[in-house]
Amino acid sequence: MIREIRQVLLRDLGALQTALRAYPTEETIWSVPPGIANSAGNLTLHIVGNLQYYVGAQLGGTGYERDRTAEFSDRNVPLSVIEQRIEAAMRAVSDTLDRLSEPGSDDQYPIEIGGRTLTIRLFLTHLVSHTAYHLGQIDYHRRLVNGINRPAGPSIAGL
Repeated sequence: MIREIRQVLLRDLGALQTALRAYPTEETIWSVPPGIANSAGNLTLHIVGNLQYYVGAQLGGTGYERDRTAEFSDRNVPLSVIEQRIEAAMRAVSDTLDRLSEPGSDDQYPIEIGGRTLTIRLFLTHLVSHTAYHLGQIDYHRRLVNGINRPAGPSIAGL
């Protein structure tokens, strides 16, 4: 199960890169049309910050320090910097989950989540869902901003 979670998270981070590159300009990544709460840029910062913290720092001991407020308040971060952050999140996910054993995934996650104690496997499953949810938001944001109703890249069939 851990191998599969790793595979899906890495796929989705790659899809995130593809989606951002499909915007017509870097400025449109940061647009917030009426009725939309967050830009694709902020959702991206949130996804990578979330994975860096919950996978990299908590399970992998990377020392990553999260600034959740900045994930939603920073604006106009250059695409090159965002791509570096995505790559760093990919390394954190890959390296950490490569070292995590399947039996170890039944251990308790190191911190409580929402006042609850969860297994590592359950929380990693949540992180897959959380990442996919925001990736879907970014896809709709891109379609709205671009005015084009088609996917940015290949489907999940490539797993």
